[in-house]
Amino acid sequence: MFRDFPIAVHPDFSVVYEDEDALVVDKAAPLIMHPTGCVRRYEPTLLGGVSQLLAYELACGGCVSLINRLDRETSGLVLIAKNAATAHELGCAMQRHLIRKRYLAIVRGWPVWDSACCAEPLAPMHTFTATRVRVRQGCHPNGRPCRTLFHIMRRITAHGKLPDLALIECLPITGRMHQIRAHLSFLGFPILGDKIYGPDESCYLDFIRDGWTPQLAARLLLPRQALHACDLEFPLHGQTIRVHAELPSDLTALLSVEVA
Repeated sequence: MFRDFPIAVHPDFSVVYEDEDALVVDKAAPLIMHPTGCVRRYEPTLLGGVSQLLAYELACGGCVSLINRLDRETSGLVLIAKNAATAHELGCAMQRHLIRKRYLAIVRGWPVWDSACCAEPLAPMHTFTATRVRVRQGCHPNGRPCRTLFHIMRRITAHGKLPDLALIECLPITGRMHQIRAHLSFLGFPILGDKIYGPDESCYLDFIRDGWTPQLAARLLLPRQALHACDLEFPLHGQTIRVHAELPSDLTALLSVEVA
């Protein structure tokens, strides 16, 4: 059961682009996007914070529409429409695959490839095999079409308690749930700190039950998945808008030692 008191959440987000119709923010982890049945009481959400920021627009008949979604433990860029007309325009652009996203991930190990394309279809794992985590996605021939491009940016040598790591550019062509996380896990290089697709799905269940413990820290090494939405490109009113967000400090700290 979720405990009914505030948890350690960074309610931080910063505005990196704004005009009269749209807003792009850089979301911290583990800030959740919007209230759900699994959100503990009093926990801040991105939707709540943005609604406070846009209180004047809302009072004048505007709305707050989250165009893209990020997992709670993924940081980075979120596109938000301020009114219904812009929400419709950006929603249509999303359906036509005109909104492009670029992510950076830090994974365990060094892939032998410099570039890879994973086109494995994805389906909820519980539909084809046993799993205790119903949100977990898995690669299966009967799943929905899915495609992600990967490029190695850096290989980082083991240092301190950290194993060999790799910084990977991730370009999702489709937009399936947990797509990047599931595809990297399928390729054998799970994202550092990923509680569902990392060492064992019991990490997620243990975290839900007990929170962040020394035992989980020893297994996962990072209290959230090392995934960041760093670039966003979208069309709006006949223009192409490009926005960038640098890696946050908790991820750049992992890159202090590197090799070519």
